[in-house]
Amino acid sequence: DADELAGQLAVVGRCVSAGVPTRVYSVSLGGFDTHADEKATQERLLGEFDSAVSGFLNTMKDDAHGRNVVVIAYSEFGRRVRANASEGTDHGTAGPVLIAGAPVRGGFYGDEPSLTDLDDGDLKVTTDFRDVYAELLDKAIGSDPTPAVGPGRTPVGFL
Repeated sequence: DADELAGQLAVVGRCVSAGVPTRVYSVSLGGFDTHADEKATQERLLGEFDSAVSGFLNTMKDDAHGRNVVVIAYSEFGRRVRANASEGTDHGTAGPVLIAGAPVRGGFYGDEPSLTDLDDGDLKVTTDFRDVYAELLDKAIGSDPTPAVGPGRTPVGFL
């Protein structure tokens, strides 16, 4: 359904506005695990993502409880740089993370990945996800990140 993510975020938005004490919500948008003719599918899914998340954040910015909302979007797998024979991409190692919301300091964090200096055809990881997660736990949730990600994490600086 084209409005699946928007519907999930609408439920989260109602919970946040009602002051439900839940600190973390999880929603998902499937369909990205394609390996052939990806262009149209990617355009459709990314458009749905953009519309749903933009609408959610616009609603939250004017809400007393919603002003503290931070959204993190990530994939459980990266993608290879080179297209395969079916005009798609196969699973890779590194991938982007999007973090948005009123408390977030916008910008590009980490090093821009090289499209030519690869690790066996994959992008090289430039920012450890544990550092991102530690910052979210510490700054957005107010929780000690050490039990989840270990000691010695490097702050990324987006919150």
